[in-house]
Amino acid sequence: MPNYFYKAKNLEGEEKMGVLNAKNHSELAKILRKKKYFLTEAKEEKEEKKNILSLNLDFLDKFFKVPLTEKLFFTKNLGVMIKTGVSLPRSFQILSNQAKNSQFKKALKTISEKISKGKSLSESLSLFPNIFSSLYIETLKAGEETGSLEESLKILDNQMQREHDLKSKIKTAMAYPMIVLVMTMLIGVFMMVFAVPNLKVAFEELNVQIPPSTKMFLYLADFLIRNWFISIIFLFVFAIILISYFKTKKGQRLKSNLLLKAPIINKINKSSNSSLALMILSSLLRAGVPVVRALEITSGALSNFYFKESLINASRTVEKGGKISESLQPYKDLYSPMVLEMMEIGEETGETSEILRGLADFYEEEVTDSLARLSSMIEPLLILVIGGVVGFFAISMLQPIFNITKGL
Repeated sequence: MPNYFYKAKNLEGEEKMGVLNAKNHSELAKILRKKKYFLTEAKEEKEEKKNILSLNLDFLDKFFKVPLTEKLFFTKNLGVMIKTGVSLPRSFQILSNQAKNSQFKKALKTISEKISKGKSLSESLSLFPNIFSSLYIETLKAGEETGSLEESLKILDNQMQREHDLKSKIKTAMAYPMIVLVMTMLIGVFMMVFAVPNLKVAFEELNVQIPPSTKMFLYLADFLIRNWFISIIFLFVFAIILISYFKTKKGQRLKSNLLLKAPIINKINKSSNSSLALMILSSLLRAGVPVVRALEITSGALSNFYFKESLINASRTVEKGGKISESLQPYKDLYSPMVLEMMEIGEETGETSEILRGLADFYEEEVTDSLARLSSMIEPLLILVIGGVVGFFAISMLQPIFNITKGL
């Protein structure tokens, strides 16, 4: 059996690296799961020694991921080709020629070669965990085992399309306020650097009494002009520290907690995470993935720490013979009573995947409605906030001039 250089993460986000002996990637993933770690990357030892350049390329690939739209296009076309009777190696070869992303193109060619040499589709896909998620691999693996690969691809296509649409709606809704806030900050810096110093000179020449609020702006402008380089470095270092902190266990907890409790966006965050969790879990169960494994994969696909934790704990309860609905009862602050009750009905009737799909549709519509309301609310709120800041700045800068006119 070959040795594998691997990278894995646990639920807390801690990364582990090392070498393990296993038959293939699937067995390696199972070994790590027993240790409560999830495989994120693996390479055979001989491959690591052969080509150091490939390691550098793999490192760079983490910063330039294959777009979801390209994987969607690939999934749709692979389903069509399998339906028309084109062999898997030939399908991957054709689709590699159509791929625009160079990383994706190379991966598809390699997969085509591996399948031609006798490897299964899921084994070949698992060579590229940075491109194909556990959800993608496990769904197609279930399709291979049950002889319904075409149906598994349809399930993946539908799930990926809906996930893409949901995330796009959220990004679009948040783009406007972010652009406005960034532009406001840039204009503020411009005013501090170019306008305020001229006013400071005028105040000094007129020997006018300066109020505390005006002194604050003059001091800030003076600091930015004299220490602009230090300010940029400070912001850069602060951003790196903040990002690094949010990758730690405490940071993930804090960020997830803030998003779940923050006014206005808390409902959207809870609904979007619920929708995504139910959508992925439904897709995996429909594809024939075992419940325990489906819960583990779904937890890995979510970003919120508390939702991830709930599904991991649920997988352990189900593994011991419990039900999904029972295992999620302690998390009523995350999942509504309707979700838990409908899950219980699904488990009793054997229609869990269909009921989860219906619940995912419901929450997706709720997210869409909440985003529409947010869009209508956020514009007047931004106007009030920005107007208040601009007004305070204007009054602070004009107050010394008013003092002069009063003395005349």
